[in-house]
Amino acid sequence: MAEHEKMQVVWPRGRWARTGAKLAKRLDTLEGKTVAQLWDWVFKGDIMFDVWEEELKKRYPTMKMISWREFGEIHGANEHQALSELPEKFKKFGVDAVICGVGC
Repeated sequence: MAEHEKMQVVWPRGRWARTGAKLAKRLDTLEGKTVAQLWDWVFKGDIMFDVWEEELKKRYPTMKMISWREFGEIHGANEHQALSELPEKFKKFGVDAVICGVGC
């Protein structure tokens, strides 16, 4: 390569594009709220959600949990159907927040 030769390079990360989407406002408390459990059925969610529910109920006794069993598998053969049904199920159960367990 010549001493003053210029080379064109490409930045591997690419450009950062913002969509303008805003996050939902964080809840002040889980007291009196309804929390949905979503799970991809990959890693021990059936065990972990029981633990999280037990521990959260100690802190927020009036919190209500809706089991992952109500929502179906959010990753797998029926994921498109399960995901498309979420808004209606959230409305049906009056869901205020979601805990989503995704394993690998």
